[in-house]
Amino acid sequence: MLMGRVFSYHDSHLHRIGANYQQLPINAPKAPVHSYSKDGPMTYRHAGSQPVYAPNSHGGPQADLGKELPTWQVEAAEIGRYAYELHADDDDFGQPGALYRDVMNDTDRDHLVTNIVSHASDDVTDDVQRRVVEYWTNVDPQLGARVAAGLGHADAAQAA
Repeated sequence: MLMGRVFSYHDSHLHRIGANYQQLPINAPKAPVHSYSKDGPMTYRHAGSQPVYAPNSHGGPQADLGKELPTWQVEAAEIGRYAYELHADDDDFGQPGALYRDVMNDTDRDHLVTNIVSHASDDVTDDVQRRVVEYWTNVDPQLGARVAAGLGHADAAQAA
């Protein structure tokens, strides 16, 4: 009966305090935890100007690949962590490209370009803007060229 209550504690904290309940000293783990869950309701520690996405270009946490991968033995087999192996049919840009070319009308395409350019223009470094152009060029060359022109990087679209 007492152990059954343990399952409800997590949900209770999430409901009453919010996603950052583990930042409160009474709920905090003994070992430091590096997470991008921050800057929401009931934030105890301010993260400063560090971005809330990973990976990022601003010195955020990085995976430490130098550590030995943990393995565990169980009766039936070995459990371990293994890197994902890419397959020939793995494609991150096929469906977005089809959406842009085949589903969207001209007005939708204009709105998409305007949205991308406006968000990538506000205090965004030149290096990040070039990566934005490269990304959208992978989705569709015409879309990449339009984004590059909007950001003033027409040379980046031609190089991609």
